Amino acid sequence: MSKIKYIIAFLLVFSFGGVNESSADWGGVVSYQEDVYPIIHFRCLSCHKTGGTGEEASGLNLETYEGLMKGTKHGPVVVPRNPLVSNLNVLVEGRAAVRMPHNKKRLTPCDVEILHRWVQQGARNN
Repeated sequence: MSKIKYIIAFLLVFSFGGVNESSADWGGVVSYQEDVYPIIHFRCLSCHKTGGTGEEASGLNLETYEGLMKGTKHGPVVVPRNPLVSNLNVLVEGRAAVRMPHNKKRLTPCDVEILHRWVQQGARNN
């Protein structure tokens, strides 16, 4: 009988949000604030912030959604609904000679997929 109690408790935890996973983890709508910005914050902002080496070299400031969408001094890095040509995706997926994060550990496949799906879904500020 105690096994049934554990199974019920397990199901309740997973049914009512006891697991801290975003909607992106389940194939839902990817949120800039909940899914994309945390990746940017932890993996990109050390260089792509005001006065950072990445911002000085490229002009890309990732401190805000507006900065991301403005892009670099060479043009946009995000083409909404087109991750195949969005430089953000090209660089983090390793499809260019330069890879981001530059000289640091690669993004996880999950992080790359979240960025890909966010751009594919329209790169909204949601």
